[in-house]
Amino acid sequence: METKNSIKLQPREKLILYGAQHLTDKELLAILLGSGIKGKNVFVLAEEVLKILDGYNYKTSITNLLTVSGLGKAKSTLITASLELSRRILCPDRKKITSPADALPFISHYSDRKQEHFLCLSLNGAHEVIQSRVVSMGLVNRTLVHPREIFSDPLKDRAAAVLIAHNHPSGNTEPSREDVEITRRIKNAGVILGIELLDHIIFTDNAYYSFLEEGKI
Repeated sequence: METKNSIKLQPREKLILYGAQHLTDKELLAILLGSGIKGKNVFVLAEEVLKILDGYNYKTSITNLLTVSGLGKAKSTLITASLELSRRILCPDRKKITSPADALPFISHYSDRKQEHFLCLSLNGAHEVIQSRVVSMGLVNRTLVHPREIFSDPLKDRAAAVLIAHNHPSGNTEPSREDVEITRRIKNAGVILGIELLDHIIFTDNAYYSFLEEGKI
């Protein structure tokens, strides 16, 4: 949690004092980037890179990164190498989802996004995570998603279940009428496809709402 003093700290100093886990994705990218370019500071550059990474579910290629004006080959290769090294070191085994809290490491870094991001985790029969993806990105306070978008990739993954989640930029985790309706539609579609909807989680930077825990699934 940030204090009044920590707000003024630059990302490197903040990391040293509080640890990398207390930095946002944009701050972590700012450290990797080191500096911006003329007319575009490092935080603006980091924001543009994040949009690329979100759009490609953190599996982007260097070609995609090179479309960001001012990024260049050196910084693009640094980011690409960092993402691949993180994947190899931190995700060698599949993580089993036994409670909503187990899913938070896969989704919580989207909590600071200014738009809603709708996510889907493909799970095998043991409820181990096969893949985590961004399905859609919406407006400030809503995102539109269709069951076919949710199940398109899980079908290719041969998933036995899915867990869906989205952030609420407003900071309120209470589900809207649309959230309840899309949960119902996705659950019903999953029954037809033979893919269980395990949970729907609405999250912010400091709280979450689980349809499963609240008995709504």
